[in-house]
Amino acid sequence: MKILADAHIPYLKGVAEQFGEVEYLPGNQFNREAIREKDALIVRTVTHFGEEILSGTKVKLICSATIGFDHIDTAWCDAHGVTWRTAPGCNAASVEQYVTASLLYLAEKHQFDLKEKTIGIVGVGNVGSKVEVACKKLGMRILLNDPPREEHEGSALFTDIKTIQREADIITFHTPLTKTGKYKTHHLADDHFLASVEKKPYIINAARGGVTDNQALKKAIHNGNISGVVIDCWENEPEIDRELLRLADIATPHIAGYSADGKWTATKMSLENLNNFFNLGIENIHYQEIPSPSEPIIDLQEIAPEHQLQHTVWQTYNPMAETTALKSAPEKFYWFRSNYPLRREYRAYQILQADPMVMPTLLSLGFRE
Repeated sequence: MKILADAHIPYLKGVAEQFGEVEYLPGNQFNREAIREKDALIVRTVTHFGEEILSGTKVKLICSATIGFDHIDTAWCDAHGVTWRTAPGCNAASVEQYVTASLLYLAEKHQFDLKEKTIGIVGVGNVGSKVEVACKKLGMRILLNDPPREEHEGSALFTDIKTIQREADIITFHTPLTKTGKYKTHHLADDHFLASVEKKPYIINAARGGVTDNQALKKAIHNGNISGVVIDCWENEPEIDRELLRLADIATPHIAGYSADGKWTATKMSLENLNNFFNLGIENIHYQEIPSPSEPIIDLQEIAPEHQLQHTVWQTYNPMAETTALKSAPEKFYWFRSNYPLRREYRAYQILQADPMVMPTLLSLGFRE
């Protein structure tokens, strides 16, 4: 079997070779000639896969090491016998880590207690569900909005978007990007949405750039309708809006899901999809190990109890370091993504000498003692 894989997918080289003959190319070099004789592709979101690149090729399977699929013309693939698979939930814990770190930063910067705040979570799939669990551990009041889930599961768990607009102090989006259909999410947070909020909430977008209308966000900040924004996903990446970048509390280059753990999981799921689709029957697949963090032990002896939670989370991921870098050099948006440093999730860290009142929360988030 012949496989073409994106050379920038981590933890893949030396592993995919268990499945067949593998060629690696940067994602932006995928073209019809490069994939013509391949049976399977292992890809990211860099290239769009539709008729213009797939027509006349032997490709039977596209494995995307991502949760989204807006880079795949799914209708064309379905109509022409090209199977596509993604890695849903692969980076959900990574995005939760990003949101948790951001919430703790907002609370410290603006001097409020998260336990006194209501958060509205729009989109309660793999990512939104993990964010919900983390927010419960932080003691927040939670409102959930997910019309597709509500339609199938009933309204007991969910609330309507108007309630979130009325009651939420913070609104975080975790929906896919859809431009048509009953549950269209493109520009879900538009001028009308942002003009209808009542508590001047903070807006977080770690979903897809087009879910929030970037021009509307700027207007809402200037008008005082919202208190601030945390943006990881932007419209028109990498040519992001410089004014919105300047206004944002936290601004990062679409890396919320970029933990090493999430990337490893995406690679694992892609190879499992390959194995299952072609009925290869390969058991006990050999995977690369994820490197340990440079400082896997977090000693809290010298940290005041009231600061231990945020200090510990920020030891694993500090969004302000990336915010400073992106605001200083927005033209390096893709460079920051392509040269992203090792980031591990909570379970890679051991906690020492935490205050007895703080340790249960840290353990519930996933840290080790």
